[in-house]
Amino acid sequence: MAAVFMIISQTALADAAPYQSYTYDYRENVVLTPAPYLPEAIINGASLGVTPLNQPRDIAVSGDGRLYIADSGNNRIVVTDAGMSRAETIITGFDNNGFADKLSAPTGVALSDDGELYIADSKNRRIVALGADGRTLVKVFENPEHEALPADFVFTPLRVAVDYAGRVYVIAQNMFQGIMVFEPDGAFTGFFGTINVTVTLWQRFWRAIASKEERANARLFVPTEFTGLDVDPYGFVYASNMDPQGVKAARRLNPKGEDVAIAGVSGNLGGDIGVEVEGPYAGVSRIVDVAYQGRGIYSLLDSQRGRIFTYDREGDLLYIFGGLGGQAGTFRSPTAIEYMDGGDGSRLLALDYARGDITVFQPTEYGALINEAVGLRFDGDETLAVSKWREALRLNENLELANVGIGKAYLASGDNRNAMRYLKLGMSRQYYSVAFRRYRNEILKANLGGILTAAVSLAVIMVIVRAVLRRRGGQRVEPEAGLMDDG
Repeated sequence: MAAVFMIISQTALADAAPYQSYTYDYRENVVLTPAPYLPEAIINGASLGVTPLNQPRDIAVSGDGRLYIADSGNNRIVVTDAGMSRAETIITGFDNNGFADKLSAPTGVALSDDGELYIADSKNRRIVALGADGRTLVKVFENPEHEALPADFVFTPLRVAVDYAGRVYVIAQNMFQGIMVFEPDGAFTGFFGTINVTVTLWQRFWRAIASKEERANARLFVPTEFTGLDVDPYGFVYASNMDPQGVKAARRLNPKGEDVAIAGVSGNLGGDIGVEVEGPYAGVSRIVDVAYQGRGIYSLLDSQRGRIFTYDREGDLLYIFGGLGGQAGTFRSPTAIEYMDGGDGSRLLALDYARGDITVFQPTEYGALINEAVGLRFDGDETLAVSKWREALRLNENLELANVGIGKAYLASGDNRNAMRYLKLGMSRQYYSVAFRRYRNEILKANLGGILTAAVSLAVIMVIVRAVLRRRGGQRVEPEAGLMDDG
């Protein structure tokens, strides 16, 4: 990859980005921003020294920098060296108790903490776990049986993820009940993160009056389909899903399967807001994958427009970049994303199904500053986060997120007056209200002694005045003697 890496670095990074980067302000207006990421390299079959990738579906990156590509059309897993410059291993099969078993259209790939390779071997209808050498069969997950599964259910895994405890999470074709969960021993234990669909009163009314043909052609009210998976070091599962409303396309599932993702001020975790396009997902993004960067930051991939949306743990939209096209850094049909390196310098890899290549994106100064500022807040280092936000404001003075970040830092340090100032600039009503309430209480507390003294003094004065008025009102005025005699 070294030669390709250098060529793209010198051209793409020196020039303007081949896409517009933007975010949304408090009023949901589009605000253009500096590019947070720029294309750094293109990885494909030629750069790796193998035949062209054919309809690749998924990627994974090991801790030492090796890239695993689920090359579905070629029935293989391509494993690169640590520098991603050449193909180190091609996995087309494995020894299954003396039988030369073959992969068939692998669509998902994941790595466990101990280096085991999990493959969604879709056409063979199983999950295969191989040892770190990529050859030794460790276990196979297939033909799950459970009372919750339909009698005619055919297990066709599409995506796979593994947590620190060895639990395996699987997105299966035509499985709308949720993400399938397998224990390390291969036992299927049920569904995870089931999404309930709310049917509106109008939809109920329409189905009541619609003809049989209209109801047959209408979209069924079934739970939303999951599309992508990632697991953070704490065991939380990040999952992307289809959302026709374009509001909730990402979920953060705790060990109980409960969605604890925060939607932020906008209430939107669905990609673009109010965009008009044609097609079955008109007006919304079509989120097909999710990747956890670290320190509470995660990204969503929109295959509809080729864009990548990045959020923090509090649901704030950090930045948007990417697009459809033929230039380096744009896509034809993006299908998967993955982070490597870790920290604020994380490189982002995006897989294009149609072109059969992977684009490596490198953070710019602007993107790295935002990642680091959010990460420092996640770590509890508010003071250092402020300096990063100020640098980000130098590059984009309209960045409401930076003002809110500075305001939150002041709020955490107890400087409520400055917190109010920056939170107002950042249009954060929620946190401004908190800062205002604390500042008001602070003023009241500081002046409580004087206020109480004034109140007591006023009360004493009122008592004295009332007593004087009462005394004067109780005295009788005696008439003069001469006037009495005349009467």
